Amino acid sequence: MRAPTAAGWNLPDIEPGQLGVGALTVLAGYLLSRVLRAGLQRYWRWRGRSPSFTAVFSAMAGWLLLALAIGAGLTVAFPSVQPINILGGLGVISIAAGIAFQEVLGNLFAGVLLISREPFRAGDQIAIGDVRGTVVEINLRETVVRTFDGRRVLIPNATMSSGVLTVQTGYEKVRTSVVVGVAYDADLERARALALAAIDGLSTVADDPPPQALITELGASTINIELRFWSGARQLETLEAQDQVIAAVVRALSDADISMPADIRVLESSPSFTAALAGIGRDDDGGPRREDGHGAPQRRDDDRATRDDDLAPRDAADA
Repeated sequence: MRAPTAAGWNLPDIEPGQLGVGALTVLAGYLLSRVLRAGLQRYWRWRGRSPSFTAVFSAMAGWLLLALAIGAGLTVAFPSVQPINILGGLGVISIAAGIAFQEVLGNLFAGVLLISREPFRAGDQIAIGDVRGTVVEINLRETVVRTFDGRRVLIPNATMSSGVLTVQTGYEKVRTSVVVGVAYDADLERARALALAAIDGLSTVADDPPPQALITELGASTINIELRFWSGARQLETLEAQDQVIAAVVRALSDADISMPADIRVLESSPSFTAALAGIGRDDDGGPRREDGHGAPQRRDDDRATRDDDLAPRDAADA
């Protein structure tokens, strides 16, 4: 039994030379895609683009060129196969893939949007939801963040593009506030001047914009002064600035004998608690409890007489 030929299967004749030319076309397209990828990486690095942008879009350009080379190679190897047929097949496959991998494709498109717009880059410190940390990498599917306590968190790009995102290092400086309370009889102008003088000259506090000391609230036992100052935008820089400001201001006010009293809290007892306190100092029959010299309850005379009367008949019977 003879094997079916290409004519028996209603397939076009296949020429070995055409297959070779098609394979060379695909190989040349692959080599050109690698060259294009390397060239675009150098160009975008020279333009100051982020590493994520450079890696993703150079790879996408290389993949596009390789796909065109594969299509051209198939057309050369099989002349009866038209490019429109290949595109039609790809369209059907893309629709099926879009339905099956809707969430994955959503993250991919969101990743392309984030990388092209670059609202933040690797090395920036961001906050989204409960996650706060430093961006390590941005790829097509997710954004990798290292939290401030050293944990690695993967955030889908769809979440990054649709949520409220705070870029802490979006500007060079950020403002921090510290509230200090002074007594009501304190000299407010002197207290503010001492606080500003203590902040002035600290290495972690920026000179421009200058620090401010604003009276913001009348508390229960203090008049609150809000100290506003600017520092570096990174998390550690703001914490170090806050630490130095608090230490310097407390030291300056203490040396000047300006009181910083704690809040006064008034506790009101409920009726049941008041009744319980009133019953602590009474006997079971409602009379006042008497104590001996050592603080122990002292028995009353009528209790002792009652016990003696109860014992008298028993003693007579025993006699």
